[in-house]
Amino acid sequence: MHQLTLAEIARGLADKKFSSEELTKTLLARIAQFDPQLNSFITLTEDLAIEQAKAADARRANGESGALLGAPIAHKDLFCTLGVRTSCASKMLDNFKAPYDATVVAKLAEAGAVSLGKTNMDEFAMGSANESSYYGAVKNPWNLEHVPGGSSGGSAAAVAARLLPAATGTDTGGSIRQPAALTNLTGLKPTYGRVSRWGMIAYASSLDQGGPLARTAEDCAILLQGMAGFDPKDSTSIDEPVPDFSADLNTSLKGLRIGVPAEFFSEGLDPRIAELVHNSIKELEKLGAVIKTISLPNMQHAIPAYYVIAPAEASSNLSRFDGVRFGHRCEDPKDLTDLYKRSRAEGFGPEVQRRILVGAYALSAGYYDAYYLQAQKIRRLIKNDFVAAFNEVDVILGPTTPNPAWKIGAKNSDPVSAYLEDVYTITANLAGLPGLSMPAGFVDGLPVGVQLLAPYFQEGRLLNVAHQYQLNTDWHTRSPAGF
Repeated sequence: MHQLTLAEIARGLADKKFSSEELTKTLLARIAQFDPQLNSFITLTEDLAIEQAKAADARRANGESGALLGAPIAHKDLFCTLGVRTSCASKMLDNFKAPYDATVVAKLAEAGAVSLGKTNMDEFAMGSANESSYYGAVKNPWNLEHVPGGSSGGSAAAVAARLLPAATGTDTGGSIRQPAALTNLTGLKPTYGRVSRWGMIAYASSLDQGGPLARTAEDCAILLQGMAGFDPKDSTSIDEPVPDFSADLNTSLKGLRIGVPAEFFSEGLDPRIAELVHNSIKELEKLGAVIKTISLPNMQHAIPAYYVIAPAEASSNLSRFDGVRFGHRCEDPKDLTDLYKRSRAEGFGPEVQRRILVGAYALSAGYYDAYYLQAQKIRRLIKNDFVAAFNEVDVILGPTTPNPAWKIGAKNSDPVSAYLEDVYTITANLAGLPGLSMPAGFVDGLPVGVQLLAPYFQEGRLLNVAHQYQLNTDWHTRSPAGF
């Protein structure tokens, strides 16, 4: 049963081939067997999962149906979950149990999804390797010496190892798409505002967006259907109708205009990945797509702009973690200042502290105009580039990452080289666009992804292209040895 996709599980439950309770117990046993190798979970919720599975079976027995009814999933550990530890993979929140459900958690529970637990991640979603977690690094199931990507690496590793069919993630600068690429999954970052951020612990508020990680585009469509929708509790949520994301999966790609930015194939891209991207382009051409070379001239400024804006927002968002109201508190503080200093120094790891310092500096008097304001102007130029490009093409295609997964610890002494792994993904966050990564081959036995970008609220178009590609390729069907 562990090899079944979300769509296959939905059909199996509908046909009474197995029950949600049977499936849930099978997957919990797999997690107990294999997760010690991967470290993909922070918290398991076995009792809750079995309770939810029994409830889903009862709902089906009463005539209810639904693609997610009884389907096991897991949540990245920054979605608040009532009565369950929600840690953000940080010592700061190691003892925090959320007093409410995030909107995403509540919506998926209402749809009947069964939550197996909370997955490991980079601390406060800050990282590209899932090495900054207080609970230790997550291992890539394709090679346990390599990173799975971050910050949603726990969700990605668990799905890739067939511990469960799908999981939620969040994407601030590529944190769904990058781990999807490095673990042979399909990962979708929706349009900013498509999925509620209420109850999702913030890293950078103008960039964060929740989305699905699964093995296929079809499964991503199913999970996104349960996650998306306007939320009056979230001021960044957009009141836009939610379409049926599965409706157009089988639409022909004939005449679809795909833009390939010249800037995506500059120095820094592994030539073997470039070859796999071109192979994907040829495959889509066979399906009737029309390929056009385009330009995104301001892409070169994306990394510096992102690494001013994101840390600036992080320094503001993380100021609430002061040891007073919740979270880690230092022992025997001498006074209030000592309480603040030691609680934050003890509670936050090195990467989080580094980004808080950078962000506080960028927002400080005398530097705000020189750094933060300039970065926001560049952000607008990047958005304008995409608007112009989408006047010429329907979808933009390129590599998801410049390199395959690297060895754990290889970039620890050079954080900037890790930041550069986000070079192709951060532009979608800066512009607020939807983006998807899909499996496209292997380099040295490690997976490689191809990224698709579309205009605002065109997630269905991305899913359509990826689904058609997956009907004609088998990369996404391959699983790591031993799992």
